[in-house]
Amino acid sequence: MINGVIVKSIGQFEDERGWLSEIYRRDGVDLTPAMSYVSLTLPSVVRGPHEHVYQSDFFIFIGPGRFRLHLWDRREGSSTKGEKMELEVGEGNPCSVLVPPGVVHGYQCISEVPALSINMPDKLYKGVMKQDEIDEIRWEQDPESPFKI
Repeated sequence: MINGVIVKSIGQFEDERGWLSEIYRRDGVDLTPAMSYVSLTLPSVVRGPHEHVYQSDFFIFIGPGRFRLHLWDRREGSSTKGEKMELEVGEGNPCSVLVPPGVVHGYQCISEVPALSINMPDKLYKGVMKQDEIDEIRWEQDPESPFKI
């Protein structure tokens, strides 16, 4: 496990109508989301890897579909600097994953159907009114990147 990354299983409470899952509770994760978005990823497609300097990402993977999530710790002074972890998340393993700044992350859809993810980061994309620089280091654009999916 990478220090500061929090993975929480998400329960699905079923009845005759379907199911319900609590995906965020402020008493469960110390994070105040600034925005949220939903992403659909097609089978075999990779998103990332990239990292943020200031932003924490709070991903929700509940399905449909599954991902293989990759994380690498690049943070100076971290007790897990240089470590990598992989998780299969989504349908069959619904969970939330808090990714702190300085942890490179990316995922690939490993199901035969498109997979959904939700992210509730603690910073606004491009800041207020989208006037700031993007807080991303896009490792997937660097052919010499040590971070490969």
